[in-house]
Order: sequence, then structure tokens, then C-alpha cells
Amino acid sequence: MQAVSDPAALGFDAKRLENIDIWMQRYVDEGKFPGSSVLVARHGEIAHLATAGHRSIENALPYELDTIVRIYSMTKPITSVAVMMLAERGHFHLDAPISRFLPEFSECRALIDGATSLDQTQSCPPPTIHQLLVHTSGLTYSFNEGPLADAYLELKADFNKDAGGLEAASRNVAKLPLAFAPGARWEYSVSIDILGRLVEVVSGKSLEQFFHEEILEPLGMADTAFSIPESKLERFASCYFLTEKDPLRLVDEPANTQYLEDKVDTFSGGGGLVSTLADYFRFAEMIRLGGALEGERLLSPRTVAFMRRNHLNGDIASLGPKSFAEMPMDGVGFGIGGSVVLDPGRMRAPGSVGDYSWGGMASTIFWTDPVEQLTVIFFTQLIPSSAYANRPELKALVHAALTG
Repeated sequence: MQAVSDPAALGFDAKRLENIDIWMQRYVDEGKFPGSSVLVARHGEIAHLATAGHRSIENALPYELDTIVRIYSMTKPITSVAVMMLAERGHFHLDAPISRFLPEFSECRALIDGATSLDQTQSCPPPTIHQLLVHTSGLTYSFNEGPLADAYLELKADFNKDAGGLEAASRNVAKLPLAFAPGARWEYSVSIDILGRLVEVVSGKSLEQFFHEEILEPLGMADTAFSIPESKLERFASCYFLTEKDPLRLVDEPANTQYLEDKVDTFSGGGGLVSTLADYFRFAEMIRLGGALEGERLLSPRTVAFMRRNHLNGDIASLGPKSFAEMPMDGVGFGIGGSVVLDPGRMRAPGSVGDYSWGGMASTIFWTDPVEQLTVIFFTQLIPSSAYANRPELKALVHAALTG
């Protein structure tokens, strides 16, 4: 991790940045988060680092800057980068149907509007690679509403770590109807997991191998992986779940975690990675800088600019959900790999037009701001991500500290 620079030289009020620390500690003191960490950078220089609470409440282990966490859906931007790297090499165009590479999707059917059972379907075209990238594919998740939820659970279609591998999981998803015809609306889904399988088929490598050789190693992300080796378990945070009876119910701890190397058989491109603040900062900076970091170029600047544009016909709210994980979808579009702010006023949270971001199921978040040249990362380990409004609150805290 690079050293912290003088906040004033980066246009921050140091005392106002300390409000972030007070906010983080309040979440811990109120029993809402076990612990957390944050990184705030501008122009590539770190203005603020902070931690609070514990990575393991039961063992009284402090949350530290090098704590390893489950980033869940913050894996999706990395998989999206992998897809765009292959597109840059001419392996496919984004309007290609996924069935061209994954034949299990050759004959698709979608639920009709208002369907209450899985046999109420109509024929539809297979989703395109682009529709998968921007979550208009018709796929879904087991935690979304609708008649597909139980079927996704039964077939392990959420790409959990024991789903039997990406090929098997992809085939299981293809056995089920789509939630809607591709392109009809926006719905968060396993689309990016299907694209992880696409990366395998096109590259001839496992997703784990592709990530390591083409993204993680070139960027120097040494602690980012689909599993945890024994040598790093000491730094791995426990994960908690908010319930009515227990705001911090332990659901996964290092001693018997599902992330142990011998327990992982499925490399989920939608949510399978663990990482650290320092590692994800390197990835986010690569995005902010237009596809390269310290001489290692993954994508062209024009491809990254293309990814950071809104790829929807309007904002997310106009295509379905009005809010998601405590973030309003009014004034927010979706690019390739993350959301894109179209209008901060309509979003009702401070920010800049063009903010590119995404979060994870355990309440994590990152964003890069092309106007203020900000990179911000927040890590904690509480499921679900909709438990508290920490994401818009953090955006307000960061922007309140900007004075120059």
C-alpha cells in the first residue's frame, strides 16, 4: 500500500475526512457492522485510509488495512474487463448471441408477463453478450422475486463455490426459462457468471487461470483469488448476516470457510473473488486511468470510455427496479461492469456525472469519479448489502471533504 499523501494538497479538508472514521466507528458501536476499512484517493494518491472494529468479533481480531474480504459482486467488473479484453482481440462482437459459444442456450424460452409457474413460457431469442454484460439478458438470481427463485436454488444456478464448475452451472441455468425476453427490462442476475464461462470457452483457460495470467498478476493483485491458501487465513475476515434476532450472525469464518482451496470447484465470475484494499485499488486505478497501470495495459482508453458510458435506453429505474442495495436507480444507468451516474440530483446522493461503480453482497462498494478524479473503496462483511444506507452516506462524506 502506498503512503498517505497530504490531504490538503489533494483538495481535501483533513478534519472533514476524519468524519468518515467517526461514521465507521458509529456503525461498529451500534452493532451494525463487525468492522470496516476505507480508502479515499485523488489523482492516484491516497488521501485517507481508515479501519474500525473487528475482522472477527468472536476472536477479537482487529480489522486491518491488509484484511482479506469477500468482494462478491465486485468480481463482476473484473470479469467484464476479461470479456472486453477478448472482444478487443477480435474473438466476438458484443451483439453475438451467447449460443454461438454456449450451445446450451440455443433454444430459449421466457416466462410470459405475469407468469406464476415455469410452464408459462414463450419462445425467444438467446441473449447477446451485450445483454449479459448489462443485465438485460432475462437471467435472474434466486434472491430476486418471481417463480424462478426455487428452481435456481435447486439447480445451484447461483454459481456457488460447490456448483460443480462453470460448465455444469451454465448448463443448469440453460435448462430454466428466462425471467423475461432479452432486452425487455433490467434485472440483476447470473449473467456475468455465464460470461465467465464464455471467457473459458474462448480463451481455452479456466477463469481462474485467465484472471491470474491476464489481469491479477499484471496488475500486482497478489491477494485477489477465488480461494484462500492456509498461509493467508489469519488475514481473512469473518462474514456476518443481519437477521431480525441477530444483527451480526456469523455465517462464514476462516476456520471452516467455504473459500478454502479444496472446497472451491466453481470460479464465479459474478461473485467469487476475495481481495484487499490495496489490490482492489490497483484494479480501480486501472479503470480510472483508462485501462493501464504502471506500464501494464489491459484495455485501450477508448474501450474503457466505452465501458463507462450508459448502455441502457434510459436509467435503471425506467427498466425495472426503483432501488437496489439501498442505492436509488433514478438517474443511474449501467455501463459494462458497473453503474454509471447520469444525474446526481435524481440519484439523491452527491457525485459526478460519469461516476462508475459497483458493490458486493457483503455491503462493499467502489467508485471512480472522472470529474474529481476520485477512487474510493469501502470494505466490510455484512450481508445483505441492503441492510443499511452506508453507500450513499459514504458518498456524502467524501464529497463533503472536498474543498479544492
